Amino acid sequence: DFVKETNGSIEAKGKQIVNKSEEKAKAEGELVEAKKSKDATTLELEQLANYKAQLHQSCDFVLKNFDVRQTARDEEVSALKQALAILSGA
Repeated sequence: DFVKETNGSIEAKGKQIVNKSEEKAKAEGELVEAKKSKDATTLELEQLANYKAQLHQSCDFVLKNFDVRQTARDEEVSALKQALAILSGA
């Protein structure tokens, strides 16, 4: 009777060990996938931060030079109007 109980207990514990080993392997696989996903997300965030910095520089340049460009455009329009007036009058 004691031997049967012991053998049954050993068998049950063996099954538990197998089940726990399978669960551990599955959890380790999920951990690897989660780390890969985290690394990919971190890389994407770094790339987006770099892109944001480039856009910020570009926008700063446009804003900084807006008045200069606007004045140049106004002068071009004025010169074209003068040329048109001269050609129309000729």
